[in-house]
Amino acid sequence: MMFMLQMTQAAITLPLTDPVLKFLLILVIILAAPLLLNKLRIPHLLGLIIAGAIIGPNGFNLVLRDSSIILSGTAGLLYIMFLAGLEIDLGDFKKNKWKSLTFGMYTFLVPMALGTLVGLYVLNFSMLTSILLASMFASHTLIVYPIISKLGITKDKAVGITVGGTMITDTLALLVLTVIVEMAVGDVDDGFWYRLGAAIILFFAFVMIVFPIVGRWFFKRCEDNVSQYIFVLVMVFLGAYLAELAGLESIIGAFLAGMALNRLIPSTSPLMNRVEFVGNAIFIPFFLIGVGMLIDYRAFFTNWDTIKVGAVMIVVATVAKFVAAWMTQKTFRMSVDQRRVIFGLSNAQAAATLAAVMVGYNVILGETPAGEPIRLLNESVLNGTILMILVTCTMASFSAQKGAHNIAMNDVSEEKEGTGEHQERILIPVSYEKNVTELVNLSTAIKSKKNKNGLFALNVINNQASDDKAFKQSKKVLNMAVTTASATDNVLQDLLRYDLNVANAIISVIKEQGITDLVLGLHQGKGVVSSFLGNMTEAILGQSNVTTLIYRPIQPIATVKRHLVVVPARAEKEVGFPMWVNKVWNIIHNSGAKAVFYASEDTTMYLKEIYKKRPIEAEFSSFDDWDDFLIMSREIKSDDTLWVVMSRRERLSYHANMSRIPNYLNKYFQSNSFVLVYPIQAGETNNRYLV
Repeated sequence: MMFMLQMTQAAITLPLTDPVLKFLLILVIILAAPLLLNKLRIPHLLGLIIAGAIIGPNGFNLVLRDSSIILSGTAGLLYIMFLAGLEIDLGDFKKNKWKSLTFGMYTFLVPMALGTLVGLYVLNFSMLTSILLASMFASHTLIVYPIISKLGITKDKAVGITVGGTMITDTLALLVLTVIVEMAVGDVDDGFWYRLGAAIILFFAFVMIVFPIVGRWFFKRCEDNVSQYIFVLVMVFLGAYLAELAGLESIIGAFLAGMALNRLIPSTSPLMNRVEFVGNAIFIPFFLIGVGMLIDYRAFFTNWDTIKVGAVMIVVATVAKFVAAWMTQKTFRMSVDQRRVIFGLSNAQAAATLAAVMVGYNVILGETPAGEPIRLLNESVLNGTILMILVTCTMASFSAQKGAHNIAMNDVSEEKEGTGEHQERILIPVSYEKNVTELVNLSTAIKSKKNKNGLFALNVINNQASDDKAFKQSKKVLNMAVTTASATDNVLQDLLRYDLNVANAIISVIKEQGITDLVLGLHQGKGVVSSFLGNMTEAILGQSNVTTLIYRPIQPIATVKRHLVVVPARAEKEVGFPMWVNKVWNIIHNSGAKAVFYASEDTTMYLKEIYKKRPIEAEFSSFDDWDDFLIMSREIKSDDTLWVVMSRRERLSYHANMSRIPNYLNKYFQSNSFVLVYPIQAGETNNRYLV
């Protein structure tokens, strides 16, 4: 016993050297901070920074900020920027690109002007030091982005504008850092500007063009979950490294990598869930704790210059970022809560600010008569920067949390008003292992965001089967469906049913469970036969009256570039129109792909009215000649999915040539995924449904 006690005492030394104890302590902090601070309504991000200051070398010296902390923190910082690029709505970003540019210039020029003047006339710094100090105020880190993401408002216009503006202001601020350092050491010539410009252009072009091509190729060919996640990490760090080669900071590369892979990792996909989970659970908390370890509270009590410089930096950074947020709000007529979100996202100083101050601190311009180094940024600025990081992160967390919470609550209220009493329940009959994953992925992409428990997977066993083989196979298929759905944080209820007839079983479950939508799969190897989609599908369509989607997956939904939606004339006059439109809108919004609607002029008018209220990335083309349907074979490309809205006979939108669509799909669209949509019809259906 004494020997064990001595060994324990010897093992627990400060700072901790045992990797198991270090990791355990950090995990306890990551676990406890949200639980404790949520009760006090304090953002847990702030708690992690404070915890880092307490356990760090300037606190109780429990853990050193060694290479392991720096490595994990760097990964966390890159993760934050990557998630920001990954979750940005590219359609909205393109639509608001000039707004993002305007905000980016506001939040760059205002701090640069104010910071330079304060550096020159209040702190009495040199011109180069003042400009470098101002660039630190201009840059910001999306450190509170996890709060925005958790509250589910990443698609809000204010968030999109701020994230887009972040790329602009951080890029410009880091370019200022590069130029000022080169000027300080006397290495700026004409060749420097040419080299820098060429490197930046090549870097942006390579990431935004090559990364999506490589990503689409990989995701088409690799279905292994672990390999997909590792591939994402490789692309993040590759983008970061390429940015460094181009003379930029790595965070710009991570952000661009997120934008490049944006459409390949839909928000409803299992891969997105894994990316967010690992980042928020491990990497990002390590970064926040590492930032806290930099805080040296003793310097604030022993050095008046540190307090003075820190106070000035806090005031200037906060005022400048608030003015930029206020100007953006007034320019684009945004709400107060949106201004709070913009200010919260843009006020937090961390990554780029730390990079700038550390680079400036390490640049030595000369020596004093006493032999002390004259630095581009002195120790007072270094310590003041740490104080500024703590205060701005605190203010940013409270501002972003308040604004995001109010916006989220308003969105919930509007959604409740819009949905009324309609309860979405989606049934997915599954029988083949090969297409289970894609059927579930389609269902999670078309469903409502608030629908977390309305998915059902059904497998039917012939009730005359006596062996256990059929039962085991059915359970295996159902478990695959449940696992796929759970990876996206959705609950899928598995239903196993014995029946002589598969169609009867499906129709019975539709009635018993109150199903509103049916997603049927078409096995790739079976093709489309002349008698439409087979007897089973015919029977289901003839005896059920729910929105039915018949899906043939050729490639993963995440790799689809465009969804081509062919709509019959007068479809808007039928009762099922809002239901299927909502499904199509959801998949476009969730996947980030582009929609191209082919419809008559009257139908297009209705679709454009919906587009005004719920903007997505979409185009509208005139189409009303079903006798010339094969024109679509010239419009469709290899990475497109074709959606055809069908109709039953004797309905307003029915066209005689619709009966040929299955043969057309089988003959001319073999390399494309397609979805046949059968809307709800008024009243009960009968066997005269065939189209």
